[in-house]
Amino acid sequence: MNATLPHAWRALTMATLAFAANFSVWTLYAVLAIDFQDKLDLTGTELGILLSAPILSGALLRFPLGILSEYQSARTLWLWQMALTIPALLLLPLIGSFQGFLWLGLWIGVSGVSFTFGIRYVTDWFSREQQGLALGIFGAGNAGAAISLILLPLLVYWQGWSWTGPAYAAGLLFMLLLFAGFAPRLPAYVQSYQPPWREQLKPLRHSQVWRFGLYYYFVFGSFLALILWLPQYYMQAYQLDLQQAMAFTLFFVTTSSMARALGGWFADRYGGRAVNWSVFWVCLVCLFFLSYPPTTMTIHGLERDVELTIEINLWLFTALIFVIGVAQGFGRASVLKITHDHYPQQMGSVGGIIATIGALGGCTLPIAFGAAQDALGIASASFMVLYAVLALCMTMMFFAIRSEQVQKQLQAALASNFFEDNDDANH
Repeated sequence: MNATLPHAWRALTMATLAFAANFSVWTLYAVLAIDFQDKLDLTGTELGILLSAPILSGALLRFPLGILSEYQSARTLWLWQMALTIPALLLLPLIGSFQGFLWLGLWIGVSGVSFTFGIRYVTDWFSREQQGLALGIFGAGNAGAAISLILLPLLVYWQGWSWTGPAYAAGLLFMLLLFAGFAPRLPAYVQSYQPPWREQLKPLRHSQVWRFGLYYYFVFGSFLALILWLPQYYMQAYQLDLQQAMAFTLFFVTTSSMARALGGWFADRYGGRAVNWSVFWVCLVCLFFLSYPPTTMTIHGLERDVELTIEINLWLFTALIFVIGVAQGFGRASVLKITHDHYPQQMGSVGGIIATIGALGGCTLPIAFGAAQDALGIASASFMVLYAVLALCMTMMFFAIRSEQVQKQLQAALASNFFEDNDDANH
């Protein structure tokens, strides 16, 4: 697209609001699971599985529905998605077992598909030069998790958790009506690119699509996993109460989400890959310190022993998490910018598979956090897992950059030899 369409900013505003509302529903278990753990006496691994249920279904649906959005109106599909999510929220007060919450969580996870519909809807409205900024602003809808972190503790305190589902159902119904009334339809003169569905699957043969998915697995998957994990981590590692834990998690979610819009601007200006590489280095340094468990060492001196204690206190921990959150916000915007640069006509299918892989990080990482914590008995084991994932991402990106540089040098050498041979022939 050469130019931004009329009403594009209204479309972006409504898309961002709708995504925020759906994201708050998708992360609903992040707050409720703390009550569930006490009532159902869950282990760390069981808690991770319960937290991951909505994320799993949302992740797995993103790719097929992303392909569908290439052939059907993303706006219409989005309205149907919200309508299908509302009944699950109304059933929430009727559930009382681990299995019941697990199955209902899978249904609530339909709300996670809103991201795929959103990027497909937004990209049609903006020129190539503004895609990073537009997708960054849209992605700031991640701040919808703040709705849960602010309202849920208050709602649970005053009315009990059984009111949570109906209250969220009412809010999502309001958003559905608002989106139906004010989100503009794509103008009829805009020709959409609709190749055979097999053509939509061809990019999946490209290794770079899977690399982009791995990058998104970290920048979005770990962000989502931390939303789910941080409340209980603050309570466990620093003995905070629920309200305090939610306040610190809210700070992480809000700053990371708002940074996404700025990250999109940086990606437009300096290039998505340059931003992403910088993001990885910042996160690697922070995760190194966060992974280090509280340690006490005894140094045997000549006259007496010296005990040395090393640990990350609450405020240093929060500062490091803040830096990681901001970096992740930049990273989420830059990955989508890279994706659009390479596949501007296939943001539904390619964006869908990348969004799927990223969301799978949000459901697999909490389980890995719980399993690592149960196995090692160390609270910071979760950050050791993230450090390992990031190391893999950086290794893949390093070799990809190196391979591209070698190919460019080879092409330049071949071109140089071609012109030299032509000159010799002319002489």
